[in-house]
Amino acid sequence: MDGPLKELSRLEKLASGAPAGKAKAPSIDQSLDALLESLRNAKERFQNGTGSQVTLLSLAKTVEDKKKEIDERQKEVYNALAKVGKALDKKFTNPLPSYEPLFQSPEAKLALERTIAMHFLRTGGFETAETFLGESNVTISPEHRVQFMDLHRIMTALRQGDIAPALEWAHCHREFLQKRNSSLEFHLHRFQYLRLVLSHPPDINAALAYSHAHLAPFFNRHRVEVQRLLTCVLYLPLSKLLTSPYADLADPSVHSDLQSMFATEYCADLGMSRQAPLRVIADIGGGGALARIEKGRKVMRERKSEWSQTDELPVSIEIPLPPENRYHSIFACPVSKEQSTEANPPMMLACGHVITKDSLTKLSKPGGRVKCPYCPAESTIQSALRVYF
Repeated sequence: MDGPLKELSRLEKLASGAPAGKAKAPSIDQSLDALLESLRNAKERFQNGTGSQVTLLSLAKTVEDKKKEIDERQKEVYNALAKVGKALDKKFTNPLPSYEPLFQSPEAKLALERTIAMHFLRTGGFETAETFLGESNVTISPEHRVQFMDLHRIMTALRQGDIAPALEWAHCHREFLQKRNSSLEFHLHRFQYLRLVLSHPPDINAALAYSHAHLAPFFNRHRVEVQRLLTCVLYLPLSKLLTSPYADLADPSVHSDLQSMFATEYCADLGMSRQAPLRVIADIGGGGALARIEKGRKVMRERKSEWSQTDELPVSIEIPLPPENRYHSIFACPVSKEQSTEANPPMMLACGHVITKDSLTKLSKPGGRVKCPYCPAESTIQSALRVYF
């Protein structure tokens, strides 16, 4: 997509008036501003009695020059637009498939509009959502709007390293998190504890006091992890910690799943999936699924082996999916051969292989390290992520 994106970027610059590489003519805005300035100057001269035939001739020449500049700039814009089309045609050699008109019934149109409005709210486009709601027939309750604004506020704070809003939410929804066997609250407290430990200089007393107040309640459930968190202070300062068995605790990636984990729990509380449906559709469909399906249809038409039913293919088409878009209703552990439960959920190791939590615990060695049963990679218990199906 580099070619089309490059041409699109040039088109955007030309259309917006920004400098666009080898553009010869000034932007249309600049030409119009210069023309208006010339008109104002000519008007002032005639009002002051200093205008003459020369002024009119000069003004006429300016109008003609600016018209040529605008025409030249528009020509550059049209040429850039044509190059975008050529780049797209070169990238996508197969024509877009044609389908019967969709979303024709009032119910289908309303469902589509509601999905779009919810997408804007979920992704933080609140002004766009309000405009869309005002121009459509969709009604979103004020409660839902407040909930998504709250989610966006907390996620923004997490991106900035502020866990206070997320902790407040987790405390208010502790019963819900416990029913889901979620470790969100523990990971939030772990983040704050490690921030104190890794500060410059390390605030060990404050870190230990924080662990006593906030990590102690999780000791029975996260025994190994809490023990590692408390023991790592023996290897401070940071230069010594980085060469110790606890070096992984100083890696910023240890908290990389915090935002995703919070979004999962927040949306689960609302009875919704963590990922926005429109984004999933765009990632999967735009990522190659539609092209593969259309290719399958074309092959079936050429072989004249189409099924009689509408929208069905007599072949199995494999669609490659990113890890976050791989779903399954039931997970059976390849180690224990047991199905996962809420108490024994699937856990993904750093290498990408998934086993149940009980198997993860049984395979763990002293120090919390786990050797993957399917590849040479080693992980830590705290780096394993729970997988939601």
